[in-house]
Order: sequence, then structure tokens, then C-alpha cells
Amino acid sequence: MTHKTRLAALALSAAALSQAAPAAAADCGTAGSVTIAEMTWLSAATLAHVTQKILANGYGCDAQLVPGDTVPTATSMLTRSEPSIAPELWVSTVQAQWDQMQEKGNVYKASDIFSGGGQDGLWVPDYVLTEHPEIKSIEDLAANWQVFEDNQNPGKGRLYNGPPGWASEVIITNYYKALGLQDSFELFSPGSGENLKASIARAVAQHRPWVGYYWGPSDVVGKFKLVRLGMPDSDREAFTCLTDANCADPQVTGWAAGEVAVAVVADLKEQAPEVAEFLSKMQVPNDDISTVLAWGDDNGATPEEVAVHFLKEYPAIWTAWVPAEVAEKVQAGL
Repeated sequence: MTHKTRLAALALSAAALSQAAPAAAADCGTAGSVTIAEMTWLSAATLAHVTQKILANGYGCDAQLVPGDTVPTATSMLTRSEPSIAPELWVSTVQAQWDQMQEKGNVYKASDIFSGGGQDGLWVPDYVLTEHPEIKSIEDLAANWQVFEDNQNPGKGRLYNGPPGWASEVIITNYYKALGLQDSFELFSPGSGENLKASIARAVAQHRPWVGYYWGPSDVVGKFKLVRLGMPDSDREAFTCLTDANCADPQVTGWAAGEVAVAVVADLKEQAPEVAEFLSKMQVPNDDISTVLAWGDDNGATPEEVAVHFLKEYPAIWTAWVPAEVAEKVQAGL
């Protein structure tokens, strides 16, 4: 082959590759506007912004955030197939609507967003377990009430309940009965979610013991280094009774990991298969997302700012969800 012939062949090869590249590039398929539910709490709002930035910058989607919350978003996805994506839908709290979606077939679970599932239960700051190794599980509380003795109510420990109106308020009240804590602990109502958070902040600032309801992943768990007390295995029937305010005979059982889905309307899988592939891999480790959320709380950051922080500082997590070319576009967009 002559020098000119080789150059011509290389030119033809380059042209062929340049023409083939767009077809191979990840894109948004035939999907029109992709809507993403931005829920009202920090983890869900952050994950909504993460999803939006990956879709817009990486896949070229017209990705729009829409206001959401667990029940209205689930209801809207069931009845209207909108929004397209709910990156953090707590299935266990909307089980009836979720079951209807599965029967109808218009919404599916692309992934479990948290690798450890949603974690509810009774938590303590990590130093409590270091200083009191005799406390390992919820069943050790009764014998160690003095650790959590309340100055305002001497002779009893203080156990913080979930706020009024939360499902956790009923469940913790039943745990209180099942564990036989009536003689050793005061079951204290914080009044609100903000008051519950503030009680933890005060205790940690003063290095005092604290025990009560919380959930993870969350900014509070990451910021104050909370550890969930051990529980026995979860018995479905026993736990179902704990969720009932009229449970006649509460029994000690584990709090099953909450099912928290990346919920997606079925049409998107057909219209944008490469986007669906990304969503099927979308998952964050509980400890890492709690740390990210704690950073957001410490810095007074908006959900979008927390999302950017996550994308910049935790590429090992999210770049595994997408092809390299998509990751490069997302990083360039930051």
C-alpha cells in the first residue's frame, strides 16, 4: 500500500468512526421531558438533583424537577404516571399504592436506592456504646436505665419517641410496652422533628447519653455519629402489630429494613433504555450518604449544592452507574 493510499484509508476509517459515534453515544432516547420528584427532606431532594444533573448533562435529557412528597408522589405515579422518576420512594410507607402500581404495571422499582435499606429504630451516639459496652441491643435498655437517667425526672431514664403524627410514634410506643420499660423509662414526646434533632444536638454537644427514635440514612445520623441499637430478627406478624395503635399484645421483634425504591414509570424503560440502565444501577451506601447530608447540614447547603458536593467528592460511587462518556460529560458540567 502506498503512503497516499494508507492516508486515504485512515481518512475513510476516521470518517466512518465519526459518523458512528453519535449512534453509540448514550442519550435520552425518545423520551420527552423527564420529570423527577424533589421530595421535602434533604436526602430525597439531594438525590433528585443528582439524578437531574446526570440526565441533563450526561444523557442530554430535558430533565425537570417537580415538587413531591411520599404520598402525593406515589398517588400521582399510580394514577397519572407522573413524575417519571422518584429517586427515593419509601415503599413501606405507601404499600397500598405501591401494590396497585405493581398490579397496574405502570411503575417499577429500578433499584434499591440505599444499599442497607431504610433504617429505623432506637439510636444512641457512638460514645454511649464505647463507654457502656454492656449496652448492645434494645433488650439491654431496661437493665441499664441509669445510663439515660433524666435530671428532670430522677429515677427514670428518658426514651425519645417519634414526633406526634409520625408512624414511628405508634411503633416506639408499642416497643416501649413490649420491652417492659414502663417502670424504668419515661417515654418522652419531642413535639416535632426539629425538636427531636435539637435534643440529639444538645446531648452530643455536652457528651451526654441519649436514646430514642431516628432513621437513616440522614444528616443527623452522619453528623452526630449515631449507632442503631441491635434488634432480634424481624417477624412480619409481630411487627405489623407494632404499627397498630391498638396492638393488644406488643412483642419484641426487629424493625425490618425499609424498602426505599428508585421508582420509575414503565414507559421510560422503552423510551430511554440507556437512562433505565443508569437508574437500575443507582444506589448509595448508607454511611456515605449520611456523611454527605451531614456536610450539607453543617454548611447550610441547598439540596442542589449537596448534590454537586456529592458528584465532585464521591465519583467512585456514581461513576459506576453510568458509561465513562456520560461520567465525563457530567463532570464537565460541574
